[in-house]
Amino acid sequence: MKYYVDAKALAKGNGSKECPFQKIQEAALRAEPGDEVIVAPGIYRESVSPVNGGKEDARIIYRSEVEKAAVITGAEPVKSWEPYEGNVWMARIPNSLFGNENPYTTLIYGDWFVAMMIAHTGDVYLNEKSMYEVTKLEKVLHPEKSATSWDPEFSVYTWYTKQDEEKDETVLYANFQGKNPNEENVEISVRKNCFYPEKEGVGYITLSGFTVRQAATQWAPPTAYQEGMIGPHWSKGWIIEDCEIYESKCSGISLGKYLQAENDNKWLKWKYKDGTQTERECICQAQLEGWNKEGIGSHIIRRCDIHDCGQTGIVGHLGGVFSVIENNRIHHINNKQNLCGAEIGGIKMHAAIDVTIRHNYIYNCTRGLWLDWQAQGTRVTRNLFFQNCLPKDGNLTEEDVIGEDIFVEVSHGPTLIDHNLLLSDCALKLATQGVAVVHNLIAGSFTAVGRGVNNGTLTKAAPRYTPYHIPHRTEIAGFMTILHGDMRFYNNIFIQKEIRPALQKLADTMADSEWTDSNLTVGTIPYEGYPSFEEYEKQFEGYCGMGSEPSDRYYNPLPVWSEGNIYFNGAKPMSKEHAIVDTEHQITVSLEEGEGGYFLKTNLHEYMPEMKNRVITTEILGMAFEPEQKFENPDGTPIVMDKDYFEQAWGANAGAGPFSDYELWKL
Repeated sequence: MKYYVDAKALAKGNGSKECPFQKIQEAALRAEPGDEVIVAPGIYRESVSPVNGGKEDARIIYRSEVEKAAVITGAEPVKSWEPYEGNVWMARIPNSLFGNENPYTTLIYGDWFVAMMIAHTGDVYLNEKSMYEVTKLEKVLHPEKSATSWDPEFSVYTWYTKQDEEKDETVLYANFQGKNPNEENVEISVRKNCFYPEKEGVGYITLSGFTVRQAATQWAPPTAYQEGMIGPHWSKGWIIEDCEIYESKCSGISLGKYLQAENDNKWLKWKYKDGTQTERECICQAQLEGWNKEGIGSHIIRRCDIHDCGQTGIVGHLGGVFSVIENNRIHHINNKQNLCGAEIGGIKMHAAIDVTIRHNYIYNCTRGLWLDWQAQGTRVTRNLFFQNCLPKDGNLTEEDVIGEDIFVEVSHGPTLIDHNLLLSDCALKLATQGVAVVHNLIAGSFTAVGRGVNNGTLTKAAPRYTPYHIPHRTEIAGFMTILHGDMRFYNNIFIQKEIRPALQKLADTMADSEWTDSNLTVGTIPYEGYPSFEEYEKQFEGYCGMGSEPSDRYYNPLPVWSEGNIYFNGAKPMSKEHAIVDTEHQITVSLEEGEGGYFLKTNLHEYMPEMKNRVITTEILGMAFEPEQKFENPDGTPIVMDKDYFEQAWGANAGAGPFSDYELWKL
């Protein structure tokens, strides 16, 4: 059955094409497996909560009749602004507008959130762009440009809120810099979700072609109920496609965890257990309460434009397992720099078990992709990463924050990163093990090698033990700390870019940090001193098990493999590596934005040597040490990397990098 929705329709429609519903929620109350909800162009100011899920062979489809013309927004317009002083205007909002939760009394909070300023979940938007909240009316009257924002010119558009308890009103003050807000499109976020089931287990839904924007979402750490503007809420089989998603206070899409009432932000609330311990408890509790392949995950997010969210474009813990994230643009995340903490990125996923992230553009984020805990069976392939950093020298003020394309943290693998372009100042942060880096073009450094895996203690040993799982399942197989190593680097091109002086100055201040060495030298050189497999194996010669002499052999770093790489512009390999190091030619590499996408401009094709590298396969990559799982497809079949970024065959021998030809390429 098909239901029709049109914001311009009269109330009390019956959902037919001739007499459509006025609200999407009216259809969401009725739609059953196999039904389709077709939504006409218009603005839908509602929080849609689907009541029924579909089935694997009978999905419920919500489709915008014209792509991106149906807009679901968490915001309401405000046309009651009155002049206050200078460029500052004031508006009074009846608290009855907000229902059960007022985003202007609800603060951002949660585990791993660093409350550098008091921030509310609500926002004020000028022409669909969020303004900057401040903590004092004085800062609205006399705003100053932000030193850390990516858009300092707009950062003087500030707002402040307080409560008038006697009148039960929210009072807003905003500096519109000479604009009349009653003549502009000024909105405030009112609802915390846009398309999100209130109950768990509403699976097999497709959301296609909508614009989704401006919701008052809460901080989404892995130890809490994770919410976004859009999300499947602990179910299976959603497809989110061809949508534009922007201006969420925290996260755009959540593939995250359900509510564990007694273990929700427990670290923040109870304090007596370390956050990593409460995180382990969350995972074990979820397994007991039904976290498995049969009921959770296997979502698809494709062809979406996700941008201008405060915390993440996509967030997830446990609920995103076995999913595919492909052909999206994820950009301008955390650019206001008004939120700070350890859960920020274009994509931030815990437990990305058998998740495939492919053919995406991820750029202009303070961190591109963060795979934290349990990146097992995860594959990151054929993506373009660039400008994931703090972009301007004047912005380099936050200690321990430089940003990188990909951060893999305290995971045991196998994690496969192949055929990507990693063009930011820092390409990979690798406080982890069990990673294969194959056929990438890498113009940024590796950081945190051998670091970043302990808790923040002063004198006590506090390694972070993280779980690993039965291959291609969610069931826990064991827990172990990170030994480092167990890395593979095959057929990559490393290019050293010129290091910005301000970035080098900041890196120098972090050289002794436990969390990152902030290395800026490109290449595998951070793994200098790690053993080859032959050296590692010698530790066990003559070992006969119980009764042997005490030894550190079980806690020493694991081996590193490296082969078929080429280094330019001073990029440095490990001394044990048999690599091609070109010290003669200067390689240039840049991106040009053109019609339909980005083009790689480089002179690599002039200086690439003839290479006869091995075609890399599951057999060559072997298995990640701790889970004893091969680098293979989610269905257990072997991987053969016989095709390049564009799916063109390498032939009998493979070259280095993602492309078989380095002329000007459209990516």
